[in-house]
Amino acid sequence: MKLTSTASCNIAALITGMVVLLVLPAVMDLYSLINATIYVSLALFALSMALIWGHAGILCFGQSMFFGLGAYGYAVAGVNFGDSTWAVPIAIATPMLFALILGYFVFYGRLSDIYFGVITLTVTLILFKLANSTSGDAWHIGKARLGGFNGMPDTPPLNMPFNPAVPLSPDVVFMMAVCALVAGYMLCKWLIGSRFGRAVAGVRENEARAELLGYDSRRIKLYMFAIGAGLAGLAGCLFANSVFVSPTVFSLSNSAQVLIWVVVGGVGTLLGPILACLILQGLTAYLGTLGWIDPNIVLGSVLILFVLLLPKGLLPTLLERLPVIRARTPSATVVSRS
Repeated sequence: MKLTSTASCNIAALITGMVVLLVLPAVMDLYSLINATIYVSLALFALSMALIWGHAGILCFGQSMFFGLGAYGYAVAGVNFGDSTWAVPIAIATPMLFALILGYFVFYGRLSDIYFGVITLTVTLILFKLANSTSGDAWHIGKARLGGFNGMPDTPPLNMPFNPAVPLSPDVVFMMAVCALVAGYMLCKWLIGSRFGRAVAGVRENEARAELLGYDSRRIKLYMFAIGAGLAGLAGCLFANSVFVSPTVFSLSNSAQVLIWVVVGGVGTLLGPILACLILQGLTAYLGTLGWIDPNIVLGSVLILFVLLLPKGLLPTLLERLPVIRARTPSATVVSRS
């Protein structure tokens, strides 16, 4: 039986996820494991951007607002409920609801892509400023104090479902993050291959023609925008479990980084931005330990180099070059002659 490309990618993602789950917790110390959880949550954040930009053509300059809303939604709900069981779905639902409201006015208002980018960037700046101005006892949601620029250091950790007395250990949180990334990747692959995904591709390629064929491009883009927001919110929830919630989750650097990951990994791919995120985060962390160079300068240089030299991105370029490399290897030549 011949597997479809979606099934093959899903099986490969499952196997990779199982290997990571079995190997890394056994060989890593606690500090490295927490850092690995942060990397995986950021990879899920990159996946959200890869979905809406690469496959729906929605270039959002403020994807970090959904990442931040997920983090704050989780923290506020966790503090008030004293239980993370309902805090996780709230962390996903809050950015999705916000995306539906914002996207309704933008897409149904027929705003151009330029204005869409400006609006999402502006909203992110507003949320960043708002979160920074919430210091003092007057700023709270229920029992949760927002903390202004200090953030919410009392962000509760994930616990066993309906049992807040048993918090999850860091290795279990890491496993949940990897499972969330694999599940998110499989969801995106399924979505792209579905009838809805084909309609999204049609709208991306030619919106006017898709509407002439009877598709409501505004609704399709709105749904895709909300799905990407939900993935970013889940990433923010996992990130909040490894660090804590502060206004920096809304920062422009987060919005810029996720764009760099997608450009470097390859616009139009799902795996490329994930790999680019993991590689560049590791590079940034290493450069940060050196102390004599600003990692942001290196990130900007990497972006410029990729735009100029590898505009298709890392993964598409490798996939294009792989058959050529195989053809030039002596073993491949011998096999082909035999």
